[in-house]
Amino acid sequence: MVEKALLMDELAVRRAMARITHEIIEKNRGVESLCIMGAKKRGVPLALMLKDNIKRFENADVPFGVLDISTFRDDISPEEQVRLLADCHFPCDLHDKLVILVDDVLYTGRTARAAMESVFAYARPRAIQLAVLIDRGHRELPIRPDYVGKNIPTSKNERISVRLADTDSDKGVYLCTVDDAG
Repeated sequence: MVEKALLMDELAVRRAMARITHEIIEKNRGVESLCIMGAKKRGVPLALMLKDNIKRFENADVPFGVLDISTFRDDISPEEQVRLLADCHFPCDLHDKLVILVDDVLYTGRTARAAMESVFAYARPRAIQLAVLIDRGHRELPIRPDYVGKNIPTSKNERISVRLADTDSDKGVYLCTVDDAG
């Protein structure tokens, strides 16, 4: 992949996550019965940002968990799904909770579908809302995020690279093109 442009620097990412946090609080009239779940890998640090923002803005400590969505990819067997479910961390009983699923980039919708299926395999929450830093379009499934940091229309030969302090050396959101030469 070849970097084409820096779309958001670290400060812009933090501002977008702060705005999403305020939108979540406003839409849900507070944070009562919320549970935040981050999709591995880069959804986890973004979900932690939301959790920290809620702590600062509302002085409330909401439960936080991790979803390994590879468990519910549509290309593995049900037996393998059960085995991989052990990699998920559910911080509380999700029955009657409002679960906020957090991921870095929404593209085809398959990751979001897998995240929802993993939650439903564990419990039946009252509702699920989806928060993403970037929505790049090209949906293959009828999935729409509730909260979006930035809409970035892309072509099929472009990729969005989200780099965060917890997982990468540099920080920001980059537009890249797939190098067909190699």
